[in-house]
Amino acid sequence: MSEQVLPSARLHELGIELPPVAVPVAAYTPALRVDDLVHTSGQLPFVDGALAHTGKVGAEVTAEVAADLARTAALNAVAAAAAAAGGVDHIVRVVKVVGFVASDPAFTAQPAVINGASEVLQQIFGDAGVHARSAVGVAVLPLDSPVEVEITVQVA
Repeated sequence: MSEQVLPSARLHELGIELPPVAVPVAAYTPALRVDDLVHTSGQLPFVDGALAHTGKVGAEVTAEVAADLARTAALNAVAAAAAAAGGVDHIVRVVKVVGFVASDPAFTAQPAVINGASEVLQQIFGDAGVHARSAVGVAVLPLDSPVEVEITVQVA
């Protein structure tokens, strides 16, 4: 039987430091715990309090850049979930990911973009990071963000 690696140890091995929880830009909370689930609000790819890119994917933003932004948004979501759970090591499973991609009308590779979020969650949580998912193309996102990611996690 293999030894379980804590998410905090995986973050350290990956050289990832969770960012501070993003301050809400409207009337909501970053994450809410209900019983053994934490639901995050949609998280934008903020880095040091600012969006790294703006614009539509398939026009001003490439799919590759957008996938990296989805990864950043997912890390922001993990930070919010961890804060509500009492720490990242209290997260025992990623249940669901919903990713929104502000898309040029001709862009249809939303799942590839949201893979940026899914892959980093699987790196952090291993088999417990495998999740159900939706990847949705939308006309516009808050602050003209290219992506937004929300997660639901099970906590102990």
